[in-house]
Amino acid sequence: MTERVARQPDAEGQVVRDGVRIVHRTYGAGRPTVVLLPAWSIVTSRVWKAQVPYLARHFRVVTFDGRGSGDSDAPRGEAAYTDDEYVADTRAVLAATGAAPCVLVTLSRGAPWALTVALEDPDAVLGVVTIAPAVGLPPGAADRVRASWDVPPGHAEGWGAFNRHHWQRGGYDDFLAFWFGEMFSEPHSTRQIEEGIEWGRAIGPDRLADTAFAPRLGRDPAWVARLSDLRCPVLVVHGDGDRIRPHAEGAELAELTGGRLVTLPGAGHGAPARRPVAVNRLVKDFVDEVAPRPCRPPPRRGVRRRPRALYLSSPIGLGHARRDVAIAAELRRRQPGLRIDWLAQDPVTRALVAAGERVHPASAWLLNESAHVESEAGEHDLHAFQAIRRMDEVLVANFMTFADVVADGGYDLVIGDEAWEVDHFLHENPQLKRFAFAWLTDFVGWLPMPDGGPHEAALAADANAEMVEHRARLRHVRDRSIFVGDPEDIVDATLGPGLPRIREWTEDNFDFAGWVSGFDPAELADRDALRSRLGHPRDRPLCVVAVGGSGVGGPLLARVLDAVGPARRLVPGLRFVVVTGPRIDPGSLPPTPDVEVHGYLPQLHRHLAAADVAVVQGGLTTCMELTAAGTPFLYVPLRHHFEQHFHVRARLERYGAGRCLSYAQACDPDGLAAAIAAELRRDVTHRPVEPGGAARAAALLADLL
Repeated sequence: MTERVARQPDAEGQVVRDGVRIVHRTYGAGRPTVVLLPAWSIVTSRVWKAQVPYLARHFRVVTFDGRGSGDSDAPRGEAAYTDDEYVADTRAVLAATGAAPCVLVTLSRGAPWALTVALEDPDAVLGVVTIAPAVGLPPGAADRVRASWDVPPGHAEGWGAFNRHHWQRGGYDDFLAFWFGEMFSEPHSTRQIEEGIEWGRAIGPDRLADTAFAPRLGRDPAWVARLSDLRCPVLVVHGDGDRIRPHAEGAELAELTGGRLVTLPGAGHGAPARRPVAVNRLVKDFVDEVAPRPCRPPPRRGVRRRPRALYLSSPIGLGHARRDVAIAAELRRRQPGLRIDWLAQDPVTRALVAAGERVHPASAWLLNESAHVESEAGEHDLHAFQAIRRMDEVLVANFMTFADVVADGGYDLVIGDEAWEVDHFLHENPQLKRFAFAWLTDFVGWLPMPDGGPHEAALAADANAEMVEHRARLRHVRDRSIFVGDPEDIVDATLGPGLPRIREWTEDNFDFAGWVSGFDPAELADRDALRSRLGHPRDRPLCVVAVGGSGVGGPLLARVLDAVGPARRLVPGLRFVVVTGPRIDPGSLPPTPDVEVHGYLPQLHRHLAAADVAVVQGGLTTCMELTAAGTPFLYVPLRHHFEQHFHVRARLERYGAGRCLSYAQACDPDGLAAAIAAELRRDVTHRPVEPGGAARAAALLADLL
């Protein structure tokens, strides 16, 4: 799958030196400029993807693909990859982008290039940040690898087993797996390792060998002696768990340059990807120190008795918004004077504005999660677990926005309804928590799809293990964990080999609010009166078709429209109302006679309650709204969507509500029409949904204020 770039560059260009094209990109427009240099060519400039969106909100940011990687040219031969060539490339990019004076930020092998530029052109460099610097001071693991790459297989152990002879015999993937396992040595680094392997495959073994054997500046004593002449400040960031370059190398570089050393406990060699929050904050603080900008006046801190809460509502669909607005209303009843700000994004913001809620202005900085999900979707197919894993760039950027908001906002309480990034990175950076934090969710546990095989099962178990470890080690991060449902709603499965069963673990770690519908079903019980208010004829049976708030439901809507004719032959006069949601253009659907098509309907639950039958995706909120209203319905889970296939289906089976169809069944117009007709005639006998969930959730939250 082609990688989706969440933050597109504002400008892109190239410089050509001695026939070698170097591609550079610019983000943001502030000053000063921060230049993120290449690392070893085994990775592309995308190694900085967790830094670019955040830094570009504060500064102008320039990245470029080093020769041999990414979109830049890959010349042949070791002579093309000397440190001197990379230094010259860096200076050419600085000139082409008008970056000077700038701050240079490096990872691993980029350190000697930045330091040389600072030595040779001190007026162009305000400061240098070196992360896990590979400057060849004390011999390190990388030197051992380099020394062994010409050794025939069978003549070296450990690192030496991975050499170019081995690569030429088909062992290159073995090396990449080994290398990135060493680079990302922290537990639960599966995403970073797999992405590194993809980058390494792109360069290939021949070019990588050229870069490994090229002469290095750090081995020149004269160059090392010049480091004490540096005029600019230097920050050295090094993990004490680095298996590629020893922490002692960073410490020695800090001493030689008169720089400051920051040690990241337990961090490996890939801190920008594996410890992105810490790296982002260190870089920003350093840039602010070496290039101070006009300061905003500090906020006035008088005596403030009015409590404040920040509410984060998941943008994946619209179901979270309805229940969160209902919880917020109940919370205000319990806490008069409470001010609630919402940090949210489209399509949630539409529902919030319609409800009269206050959306925080910083919401405009959030990268859109729905757009990422839609980019991952196929024809009624969304591998939800993998899509969220591949959303790491978006999640880091959005957490950094959250961190900026709470740093200035003085919030007493933060409520995160499946705000995955906030929960994860607060556990990774607990020192940032200065408020009560409540976490809400309606499912617990990542579950693999069967066709993912043992590999996907291992990935899901690893993600669950990280969650279990976070909660066991840092229980104070969450002041309240609320499950939106009852213990009986939880799927009967295990979190993974050697891990607890999901229900037992959830009962030990959560309070239960019951289902939060966001409306009182009793108010919608008179279907005839409701239909009159909504303008639906009372003398014709009504089928409402809806696919939630994301843009992945278009194919299902088209399949239902194919079944309109056959359905009307079975149910004469059957009327269809199709709701595309806020992210699907109603005009994109094929015109169908006597079918009413809407985009976003703020009160969709009323139309669902007024219907005689409904056809929907497998989203939990819509299915539970239909269950609460007593409307018969068909639901068609997205293929590969573990939550819809396992968690939602288990809950609906507990209630005895809805009939599940596969997408293949929905693609048969006659079969789908027959299912609609049969469901319309079915007596609803499912378990009633207990009301009052919003009040119970609000009571659990009110204690935190």
